[in-house]
Amino acid sequence: MDNQKSKKLWGGRFAGATAASVEAFTESISYDQRLYSYDIMGSKAHATMLAANGLLSKEELASIIEGLSSIETRIDEGNFSFKSELEDIHMNIEKALIDDIGPAGAKLHSARSRNDQVALDFRLYLRDQCDRFVELLDDIRRAFVLLAREYMGQIMPGYTHLQRAQPVLISHHMMAYYEMFGRDRERIIDCRKRINILPLGAAAMAGTGLPIDREQVAEILGFDGVTANSMDTSGDRDFAIEFTSCSTQIQLHLSRLSEELVLWSSQEFSFVQIADKFCTGSSIMPQKKNPDIPELIRGKSGRVVGSLMSLITLMKGLPLTYNRDLQEDKEPVFDTVDTVSASLAIMAEMLANLQFNTGRMKEATQTGFMTATDLADYLVLHNVPFREAHGIVGRAVAICIEKGCELTDLTLAEIREFSPVIDKDIFEVLSVEGSVNSRISTGGTAGLRVEEAVARAEKQMSDGD
Repeated sequence: MDNQKSKKLWGGRFAGATAASVEAFTESISYDQRLYSYDIMGSKAHATMLAANGLLSKEELASIIEGLSSIETRIDEGNFSFKSELEDIHMNIEKALIDDIGPAGAKLHSARSRNDQVALDFRLYLRDQCDRFVELLDDIRRAFVLLAREYMGQIMPGYTHLQRAQPVLISHHMMAYYEMFGRDRERIIDCRKRINILPLGAAAMAGTGLPIDREQVAEILGFDGVTANSMDTSGDRDFAIEFTSCSTQIQLHLSRLSEELVLWSSQEFSFVQIADKFCTGSSIMPQKKNPDIPELIRGKSGRVVGSLMSLITLMKGLPLTYNRDLQEDKEPVFDTVDTVSASLAIMAEMLANLQFNTGRMKEATQTGFMTATDLADYLVLHNVPFREAHGIVGRAVAICIEKGCELTDLTLAEIREFSPVIDKDIFEVLSVEGSVNSRISTGGTAGLRVEEAVARAEKQMSDGD
């Protein structure tokens, strides 16, 4: 075997064949075959440019385009045999093209390297994934807006440190996630701008001496421009790290939401009912209804964070320019795409079937001194310095704890013992409705502000912003 001439498309330098163990260890076709449509798209644009610059004849161009289209159809239909000895998607397609159309196919690789070719395929793929993520993020944001509209005016406890803090509207809580995933959408759109720069033309790492027109290829493929330095281009994976970082942020937000759904669906909270079709049972405890979907989404955040760490670690010690280490960039990104897109889709579907137990949520606002801050604000409005007001309310709460009652259980005379400025209007202030409606600052939980936020979001979703 070792004495046989290498049959690789790059094998002119080599006297012997590659060891089977090396072929198995170095192949990437088992996972990068998902890039086939982008590889063919890039090759068609490259061939068109080569012909426009005299490096291919019209007849050769036509043969290449037809051959590539035929290969794509065969792959689409499952009639293409990928070969691990050809290493990757680029060599599999190129070898098939040469076999199909002859010498013209061997001219396609003029003025490019697999180094800039894979960077092109990867960018084309991630550009599409950015667009797909925007659609998925719009779906989940729309689900929050629909929930906010459906439960407008309903009150729930707001938490800090997972302790009851202040009453808020359920709609306000839903709109918090709308804003959160809105930032994710903005990050993905911004990330796409840096992805959408053409790398083809950098060749191996120093550019090419052949007459090419990179701007023509960029225009054909819909890129916003071309990369400025061939050495940087050859070894650049910043765009993949940035995409994975943005994706990790999305998954972290999904994980936070999942944690709340897990807690809220427990008997201890009983705030929400997750539809049966999104839950599973126990193999031994027949009474169980387990929130498996949010638990799995929460768990899958670990693999997405791991993919980001994998890419960062992969790149941290690489010198310029291309190194074979970069072959390890795709599996973490592919896994991230699959995990985040699936998590977004099923979460949006689950939210569309979510029901809030509004009575239980309102009941939970009646204990825990949730309007204590409102008493402090009341004192401030009556010219009591805030720090003094804070101490007064703290003492009042301590007394209530001793008595086993809430602030609203005290009589007016009892409350006035803490400060003479307190009058009978204090009971409206201490009600959860009064507390909620008093939060009129921009971005607050007052019904007026939440209605404005929901209406604004509905318009944004309608306009496609």
